[in-house]
Order: sequence, then structure tokens, then C-alpha cells
Amino acid sequence: MADGRTTVMLEDGTERRSNRKAWIVGGIVAIVAILLAAFFFMGGDEAAAPDAGAAPAGKSGAMPTVTVVVPGRQVTGSVITGTGSLAARREMPVGVAGEGGLVTRVLVEPGSWVGAGQVLAVVDRSVQSQTAETLAAQVRVARADADLAQSELDRAKQLVSRGFVSTADIERRTATRDGAVARVRAAEAQLAETRARNNRLDIRAPAAGLVLTRTVEPGQIVSSGSGVLFRIAQGGQLEMRAQLSEGDLARVSAGVQAEVTPVGSTEAFTGQVWQVSPVIDPATRQGIARIALSYSPALRPGGFASARIISGASSAPVLPDSAVLSDNEGSFVYILNAQNETVRRAVTIGQVTDAGVQIVQGLDGTERVVRSAGAFLTPGQKVIPRREAAQGQAAAAQPADQPKQ
Repeated sequence: MADGRTTVMLEDGTERRSNRKAWIVGGIVAIVAILLAAFFFMGGDEAAAPDAGAAPAGKSGAMPTVTVVVPGRQVTGSVITGTGSLAARREMPVGVAGEGGLVTRVLVEPGSWVGAGQVLAVVDRSVQSQTAETLAAQVRVARADADLAQSELDRAKQLVSRGFVSTADIERRTATRDGAVARVRAAEAQLAETRARNNRLDIRAPAAGLVLTRTVEPGQIVSSGSGVLFRIAQGGQLEMRAQLSEGDLARVSAGVQAEVTPVGSTEAFTGQVWQVSPVIDPATRQGIARIALSYSPALRPGGFASARIISGASSAPVLPDSAVLSDNEGSFVYILNAQNETVRRAVTIGQVTDAGVQIVQGLDGTERVVRSAGAFLTPGQKVIPRREAAQGQAAAAQPADQPKQ
């Protein structure tokens, strides 16, 4: 075994020689070859990956990709919320205007539309009708007396020229005729008064509108002390009386738009503030904003509702919250210039809502604004922009276009 070979005795008695060193060297070589193949295979894939996603420019592979948004301009306004009750804008209480009496018929129900002067309830007038007939008869008698006096005066005037009637007689007959005419006018006035009183027995609507309540029934005896028998919303116009804090009330003015949602309903009704209370309740520190509403069966006077009042509407860019940054110098955003370089732009923030942050100063809405990751950028840094629509819509796949600077 001096030469390094090993002799192995087989079962058949023959000898077999092997070179142990050769086997060891061959195994090592094979392992090294496998490791080298794996290294080059994996290294080749990794080297190819950057080439597939690399930017066209030689240095662009190191530039970050940022999402930009062009906000445009949106009409926004501060939203003031409040609660309150629904009521008729002009409620007309209707009672007995005449002397009253026994109600024989009621002609309307709550929810009925009525016209101006329409009869709501009829009061018995049997006694008053007889009185009117008596006065009408007296008018006829007075007219007959006046006609007779006029005829006698006319005949006397024809006899004056013949000397059968004196001038004094003519004067007496003229006075008699004038007295008869005056009695006719007095009787006619009494008859007209009685008829007017009789007409006032019926309960009538003072103006067109919607009947809200009725508190009278047939057989009921009514008088001027019976109180309110009907309530009518003039023209069917309704309103919401929104309770607002003293600070919110100062920001509301007549003419601004509002949305009213009754309790138990998901439907919102558009209205307009038509009156702001000049008085603040010292106990609650609240005032009332009255919102005019058109008639709808879903709006029931006395019900409860909530209101959203849009105050101070203005047109301004609106950005996502992530686009607006702040530091010791104030609020700012990053915009991109024509060379896709970041530029710091100071802005003034307005109202913050669910839609985003209103920018009242610093942007005109045409800039490309970095939507997020602005905190990791520096002024003058070159980036790869990716365009996204305003209000957080999905980002577009293509690079952002170059806007006018």
C-alpha cells in the first residue's frame, strides 16, 4: 500500500484495487461545479430584473416614483348642522267671526286644500233668516212710500202754473218725498247688515291653504269665545325651525341653501333660510334659523327634523389629507415643475371635510401636487410622476402629462 492504492479481496477470491484519493478529489470538484452553476443561474435572474423595470434614462433607476393629483377647483362651503321642529310658515287660526250658533255641517278634514273664502263649517241660521226676511219686507214698504211721495210731488208741480197749488205745498211734498227715500236707504242698510251677519255665521277660510287641524263637530254650539276651530297653513308653505348655537347663527344669513331630513325618513328636502332670529335665548345660548320648505306629505308640522345649512360657499382646490404637510414655517405641499422636480409651495388651509382639505390660497388647481410621501422628498428632487384623479380615485397606469407651469 505504499503507492496509496488499496487492495480489496472479493468473495470469488480476486483482488480489486481502488484509488481513494481520486474519488475524494472528484467529489469535491462536483460539489464546486454545482455551487458555481447555482450562483450563475440565480445571479443572472437578479441581474436581469433591474433591466426589466429600469427607466429609460441611465440615472432614472434611482428616482422615486410618486403619485400626483391635479385637484382642479370645487365649490365648497361650511356645513352647519342643527335640529328643530317642522311647522307651518304662516299658520292661520280660524274661529267664529259672527255671533255663532249650532254647527250643522263641517265640510273639510285635516289635510284638505281650501280656497280663499271657502266655507269650512255651516252654522244654523233659521232665526237669522227670518229676521232678514222681515227687514226685506220693510225695505219694500219704504220703497212704495217713496214712490207714492214722488208721484204726488210730480202732480203738484204740474198744478203750480195753474194756481191750484202753492209754492209752500210743493216744498212740503218735496220734504215728504225726501223722507221716504231716506227711510228706504235706512231699511236697505239694516237688511244688508243682517245679511252680512248671517254670512259671518258660516266659518270660512281667510286665505287659500292646507287645513292642519279641526276641533269642531256637527251639533256643537260655537260662539266668539269658542277659540280656534281650524288651523290652516297659508299656501301650504312649511318651514323648519332649526335650533343653532350662537356661533353658528352668526354664520348663517337669509337666502342660503339647506337640506332638511325628517326623523324616520332618509329623504332630504331642499329649502332656503328665509329668516334668522334676531334674539338669542339667554338660557340655552341658541337662536332659530327658519328654513322655508315646499309642501310635501312627508313633512308634517310638529315633527322633528335635522338640517344641514350650506354657508359661505366658495370655489377652491380640494386636496387629500396626505398631500398637505406642515412644519415650523406653516402648511405646504410639493408640486412638480416641467422637469418633474419637486417644488415646495406654501398654502393656506380652509375647511377640512370628508372630501378633503380646502386650499384657500397658494394653488389655482392646475398644478401637479404630490399626493403622498411628500415627507420623504426634498425641494429640487427629481421624481417619476404617476397621475391620479382628484378625490382619491384609482391611479392611472401611464406617467403624468406635463402641465402648463
